[in-house]
Parts: sequence; C-alpha cells; structure tokens
Amino acid sequence: MLYIGVDLGTSAVKLLLMDELGQIQKIVSKEYPLSFPKPGWSEQNPADWYNETMAGLSELLEGADREKVAGISFGGQMHGLVILDQNDNVIRPAILWNDGRTTKQVEYLNETIGEEKIAAYTGNIAFAGFTAPKILWVRENEPENFAKIVKIMLPKDYLAYRLTGTFCTDVSDASGMLLLDVKNRKWSKEMLDLCGITEDQLPKLYESYEKVGLLKKEAADQLGLSDHVIVAAGAGDNAAAAVGTGTVGDNKCNISLGTSGTIFISSEKFGDLTNHAVHSFCHADGHYHLMGCMLSAASCNKWWMDEILKTKDYSGEQAPIGDEKLGNNHVFFLPYLMGERSPWNNPDARATFTGITMDTTREDLTQAVLEGVAFATRDMYEAAKDAGVSVDRTMICGGGAKSPLWRRMIANVLNMKVDVPACEEGPGMGGAMLAMVANGEYASVEAAAAAIVKVDKTIEPDPEIAARYERKYQEFRTLYPALRPVFDVITK
Repeated sequence: MLYIGVDLGTSAVKLLLMDELGQIQKIVSKEYPLSFPKPGWSEQNPADWYNETMAGLSELLEGADREKVAGISFGGQMHGLVILDQNDNVIRPAILWNDGRTTKQVEYLNETIGEEKIAAYTGNIAFAGFTAPKILWVRENEPENFAKIVKIMLPKDYLAYRLTGTFCTDVSDASGMLLLDVKNRKWSKEMLDLCGITEDQLPKLYESYEKVGLLKKEAADQLGLSDHVIVAAGAGDNAAAAVGTGTVGDNKCNISLGTSGTIFISSEKFGDLTNHAVHSFCHADGHYHLMGCMLSAASCNKWWMDEILKTKDYSGEQAPIGDEKLGNNHVFFLPYLMGERSPWNNPDARATFTGITMDTTREDLTQAVLEGVAFATRDMYEAAKDAGVSVDRTMICGGGAKSPLWRRMIANVLNMKVDVPACEEGPGMGGAMLAMVANGEYASVEAAAAAIVKVDKTIEPDPEIAARYERKYQEFRTLYPALRPVFDVITK
C-alpha cells in the first residue's frame, strides 16, 4: 500500500509518497507566499495552503498506482490561528507561529492572570507564538472579526477539514494552542473562558494516529483516488518529525535545525514543569514530550549567507573551519533574529555579534553564526535538564543537519552522540507513518518507527573539542542576561 505525508511548512508544502516498508517513492514541494503586513507580524492565506497542497498531490501521484493509496496524514506548522465564519469562509489571514504582535496579551496571561494559574490550566505558560494570545488579540483589536468566529483551527487542520469535512485536531498540535489541558488531553474550560470562546468553536480532539475521516468524493475525484482513502489526524510539525526520526517512547531525543530549531525529548509521563523555559506537550505516539523551541536556527545561516555574504555556496563557506578552530572562536553570535522563545520567552530579543576585533575574519563570523545556534540549542537542553530529564544521545534532522560541520558542533557543544537517520524527511515522513498506523499497517507508532527508522551514522563528541566548547558556552550564556536591558531600550 502507499501512504502520503503532507508537511505544511511556513514557506512551502512538502508532499511525500511512501510504501508501508518506508521506501519513499516520490517527493514534491510547492511554495506559497508569506506576508509581513507590519513589523513583527507574520500571516498567510489558508487558501494558498489548500490550493498548493492539491496541486502538489496531483503532481505527486503522476505515474503512481493510485489504487494502492490507502492513507494521508500531516505534519504542520504549529500555533497558527485560522478562523472561519458560519459559511466556512476564512475570516482573516492566518496569524502564524512566528508572529510577535501578542506581547500585551502574553503579559496579561502570564502577569495579570499569573503563570501559576495558566500552567495549572494547561501545563505551560503563555508565549508570543501560541494561539490563545492571538485569539485575545483578535478580540481586542478586530472585534468585528471575533464576533464572526464559528470555527477555530490550526493550519494542518484546515487541510484536514477541506479534505474530509471533519472539524478536527490532534492533541500534539493542540498542546501549542494554550487552550488544552495537556496532562488530561482535553480542552481547558478555564482557558476557553479567559479567551471568550466555547468548546463548540474548537475542533474535536484525536490522537495523531487516529482516523478522522475519509477523503471527500470531490477531493478524491480531483486527485483520481478512491473515496475510501483514510485521513489521519496528523501532528504538529515537531512531533511529526520526531516520529519520522524514531523519537518515540521514553527518553528519546531529537534536535531539529530547520527554519526554527527544537530539542524534543519524548516521555511516557507528563512533564510537570517548574521553570517553563521549555514546553510540556502531548506527543504523537500517545504519550508526552518536552520541547524547547528557538525561533531562528537554520534561518540564521540562510540570512548570513544569502543576505549578508550574498552567496549560495554554503559548504564552501564552511570548508575552512577545521577542528582546530572549534571551541577557539573569539566571536559570539546571539541567534535571535525573530526574538526568542526557549528559554527566554522574549520577542524583543535581537541577534548580535559580540567580540569582533581587527583580526576577525569572514570565517570567524560564519563559524559564530553556526556556533550561536548550537549554543542556543544547549540553552534549551539545560532547561530540559532543569525539568529532570537527561539523555546521552540525540537524533538530528532539518535542513541545517545536512551540514557535517554543524552536526559536529552540536555533538561537541552538547557533549553527546548525534545519530543521523538513514532517511530524513521530517514531518512528511512522520505524517505518512501516522497514516500507516491509522490504517492498521502497524499496531502503534512505536512499532512503525522500529520497523522503518534506521541510523546511517553517529557523530561522537571529541573530548578536547567538547572541553573547549564547554568553556565557550559558559561565556556565551552571560551575553543574553547582560544585553536584555539593551533589547528593552532599542525595541521600544
């Protein structure tokens, strides 16, 4: 049988066709625009997601045996607010995960209501990217739009709704809305009341691997598929990527170096946090996970190469950076191009170079950008350790993970083994695996991961390099606290 994974990203939808053994048949990507109407705002038109997904599915299925397609599922960008009226029309452009307009609403939730209460209701505190503050923003700033809301959903769930007619979400993606009682996997009445919404306006909750419906006849006819194709709920992009790297079960770790960066640690038990520098969410395997998220990861290197150095020769720029330079750089880079979530929860944080001197070279600055992301990943891991977890190895995925130098930096900055999967296709692969479980190919997500996910190579930390990086990391971690008052001044 054949299964389709839909990775609904920030800049493109990536579609993957895979058989039940995990062999990828074809991959298609379709881009769509991203809008920044005001500084710090980030929006998209949900119709673009659907149109490009349908175009991508048509291309993906060219030459395939369409009768063998048995299931579709998703990995999607999290936290985005999609609102529909009584006629199922999108009321306003979707407000995305990396939108920073909700500072006032986050302060209201964390300070006026109080972090302890919000955490008691949901398991987490408010962050600027989460969905609940966006609902509050719409209520306060666009009351005419707020009054029209009949359905509230997340980006990938808009696709599921258009494909099946089922108003649904999954618990992993819903965890990032700040509307879910994560520990008990149900909507939080207290948070709904705070936001002025009702449970009827929210989708039905499913586990990520559960069937939510069948492909609607009109969609099936358009794609040349049977209307018996099942659609599974899917997962938030990080949970779906974790499934695709086998980060399921208890105490497994995955680091993602995508547009944003994450450290993701799976757990069979709910993580009751005290510092809230990382998130405690439901996982796509039916259990839980801790996750730290930095808003700019591989996008830092893309910005540096494309906008500043004006080059596409990424590997060429990294080639001069040998082992002797690792842990010996005198320049530091704070990677906060879009503000920062974990561990600082500060949309006003800004990227900086620190330590530049007359002998600083182009290579030093390139190295600093890569190291800054690695050090910020270590910040997230330290926050996870404060929550009581500890791991000695991690999987790695995302576009940035294709760099051997960056992988080596991560291994030594975190001083842990880094496993590179033999096939790394991120949320799309995880989505296809969830569709397999929904269709009964595998008894559980863990069984699917055990059968499909293989390790290609392992990067071991070097004791001397790791020791040098330990000293540099201790220097790095002094920078943000020292510069925070500056950020408060320059962003006001």
